[in-house]
Amino acid sequence: MRVPLVPAALHESDRPSATAQWTTLGRALELKHPEPIVVDPYAPAFLSRNSRALYRSLLRTGAWWRRAEQWDIAGLAASNLCRHHFLDDHLLEALPHVDQVLVLGAGYDARAYRFADAIGERPVFEVDLPAISKHKAGVVARNHALFGDVRVRRVEIDFRRQSLVERLAESGFATGAPTYVVWEGVSMYLTRDAVTQTLAALASATGRGSVLGMDFWQQVDGAGGPLRVVVQRAMRLIGEPITFTSPASEVSRLLEPAGFVPIDLAEADVLTARYATGDRCCDPGMYVVAAELHGN
Repeated sequence: MRVPLVPAALHESDRPSATAQWTTLGRALELKHPEPIVVDPYAPAFLSRNSRALYRSLLRTGAWWRRAEQWDIAGLAASNLCRHHFLDDHLLEALPHVDQVLVLGAGYDARAYRFADAIGERPVFEVDLPAISKHKAGVVARNHALFGDVRVRRVEIDFRRQSLVERLAESGFATGAPTYVVWEGVSMYLTRDAVTQTLAALASATGRGSVLGMDFWQQVDGAGGPLRVVVQRAMRLIGEPITFTSPASEVSRLLEPAGFVPIDLAEADVLTARYATGDRCCDPGMYVVAAELHGN
């Protein structure tokens, strides 16, 4: 049997996401940091065998690892953590005003468990490709003592053949209700058309006053520029290429046709100032935005 040099794209395979493993590894490592940006005690449970081996190796490097994470080249790792904190903050801020939580492209997101007390009786819907969703459900089931009895409604979808609005409705999602939507680490792997279509679907499925938290990649000069080229080539080799970027200066024009109006935008300098610890800094190629649905 011929083995492909480049893995099939996620939507064309049955494999979990490699980049989701990378960001989860970052959150797991953060548990050992003296000044953690994010505290996610569930992250280690989602690590694959290879990720666990790397996790143990990095922990053994001790002080060297802490010095390396201060370099500009480590800015993407800090950005992943800071964007997570940004989206956490907006979740907690939105909860008093929303009826449900939607995690789109959920991967190994653990907010349903991390913020179970604050979320309370509000339903949490996690949408993802079948392979990733099933894998995550299996991890949670095998670790009941850790995850407890938190109920999550998993929505499996093939975006090529199924409607997001219809799949949500079939899963008990309250169409038109105010919702906090997390869309993290996904847009950069889509096309512009797919992003705009998803924004329109979210506007159709959720209600006025809903809040969307999502991140974007942008092509910029500076310390992160050369590194980003290398990273993007590496992501292409693992079958998860970067296919969409949008500068922060144009994000309003992308969101507002669907009725979403930005209420908070944090580029690298703001993310670093708000959340980074241990002399770490964020990469200028990633930014995060929170937007409120005002209607079309």
